[in-house]
Amino acid sequence: MSTIGIVSPDKDKARHYIKAISKRGSDWVLIESEYANKINKSLSGIHGIIMTGGLDINPERYGEIPDPTASLHISKDRDEWEIPILKQALGKDMPILGICRGMQLLNVVFGGKLIQNLPGHKNEDLDYDTDKKSSFHQIYLSPGTKLAAIMGSGGFIRVNSRHHQGLGEPQKAPTLMASAYSLEDGLIEAIESPKHDWVIGVQWNNEFEEELYKTFGNLFQAFIERSDRFENITSPSK
Repeated sequence: MSTIGIVSPDKDKARHYIKAISKRGSDWVLIESEYANKINKSLSGIHGIIMTGGLDINPERYGEIPDPTASLHISKDRDEWEIPILKQALGKDMPILGICRGMQLLNVVFGGKLIQNLPGHKNEDLDYDTDKKSSFHQIYLSPGTKLAAIMGSGGFIRVNSRHHQGLGEPQKAPTLMASAYSLEDGLIEAIESPKHDWVIGVQWNNEFEEELYKTFGNLFQAFIERSDRFENITSPSK
């Protein structure tokens, strides 16, 4: 059985991801900031990582100055220790699932940028870590993508929304492929890396499973199955 690394500042903020992984029978380990000082050992025994949601990425990471009107809540410390972990996982071609901030971080690490503020993409009285209901909107999932195969088909589907940053085609990293778009404004709702075995990012919050159709559970299941495969390939005893 594979072990999933959940990259999060603390266990409480990771609780929804932990629940999603645990109920599908997989083991998990919390990857916190303490791993920053022992990065070469941090992914030992881990077979897939989830880059979780949360505070904003520092715009300086993608070559821009923070916009004072963008209501940013930046976590420079989190950027500092998460980015090396993500780069190490990419170097190992480990399965990676990026959710919300996690998708945005994938785009930045691959060389892309972000739109610093997107009004109307979350309930304005909603903090990310609360259990209040999200906003919702329709997206188009592109047929023929890895994500569409996981979900069972492409087409139109409703997703939740808790973000105030994101990306469109001008901000997307050149080597990433967009696999879903928002119908309302054309913003990118999912990305994947054609150069890696299993690297997928989604802008919606897949961990709030009660807000989504049951088919969204396929994303966690497919990620776990790919992590099991990664364990079988990389474990010396297999």
